[in-house]
Amino acid sequence: MIKIIIERRIMPGLEEEYEAAAREAMRHSLSAPGFVGGESLVELGHSDRRLMITKWRDLRAWKEWYQSETRARVIQDVLPLLTEEERIRIYEATTH
Repeated sequence: MIKIIIERRIMPGLEEEYEAAAREAMRHSLSAPGFVGGESLVELGHSDRRLMITKWRDLRAWKEWYQSETRARVIQDVLPLLTEEERIRIYEATTH
């Protein structure tokens, strides 16, 4: 199991448009093979900063979604609303 952390900064005044576009993108990811779950967070005191945390079965499932035509299509509604490129980090549980 892996978690994908996506940090985004939204242009001021476009928060509602971003929310609609991000919801649509999340709706499409729900049917992606290997998608386990996800959540969207707003940084306290900074309505322009968002954090998406998604959980995937494995790295291959994430990569298939990330490179899919569906994601490419839905992310086109998100990217123009950002002030900078989204930052994506991939995490896995440590084993002790």
